[in-house]
Amino acid sequence: MDYGTLRGIITIVVMVTFVGIFAWAYSSSRKKQFDEAANLVFSDDELNPVSKDSGEQK
Repeated sequence: MDYGTLRGIITIVVMVTFVGIFAWAYSSSRKKQFDEAANLVFSDDELNPVSKDSGEQK
C-alpha cells in the first residue's frame, strides 16, 4: 500500500465521519433535545444560586 492509497482511505473515513455527524445533528429525532438545550440560557431557574455569605453584592 503506497502513500496515495493511504491518503484516499483516510479521506473516505473522514468524509463518512462528517456525513454521519451531519446526519446525527440534523435528524428529526434530535430536534427536541437540541431545542431544549438552546433555550436553557433563557430559563428562570438558577443553576448555582449565590449564597448570602459569598460577598457578592446585588
